[in-house]
Amino acid sequence: MDELRELYQQVILDHNKNPRNFGKLEGANRQQEGFNPLCGDHLHVYLQVDDDDVIEDIRFEGDGCAISKASASLMTDAVKGRSSAEAEAVFERFQALVTSDVETPVDQAQVGKLAVFAGVREFPMRVKCATLAWHTMRSALNQQVVPTTTE
Repeated sequence: MDELRELYQQVILDHNKNPRNFGKLEGANRQQEGFNPLCGDHLHVYLQVDDDDVIEDIRFEGDGCAISKASASLMTDAVKGRSSAEAEAVFERFQALVTSDVETPVDQAQVGKLAVFAGVREFPMRVKCATLAWHTMRSALNQQVVPTTTE
């Protein structure tokens, strides 16, 4: 189990240092700003959604802790190329993963690479760090005007 935990930490650190899909998406047709006032995480999520409601491209930019940045990076990989409904389903699975009881087994088939965030369950204050980008992406898909906050 320690080897698995170390692997998970390495994945999070890699996505923090080398985030995927990082930077502003010029021509985005949906975007949202998100804040975590407790720890200062602040990001923007940019989406290009086509006429069939498929996320053609997604990017993010901002500052935050390693968990927040890694979660945003992995989120962009997880939802790019999916329909809004599919992205919502991935959001729901991720939310269930990070908010479930520590003893609840992780269904790797359901969450894939996102399983690296199972350890967040042990630190309830970090759940908001892990979910900020996800809530922000969801708000962007729903074209909400008010910035997203974890409070």
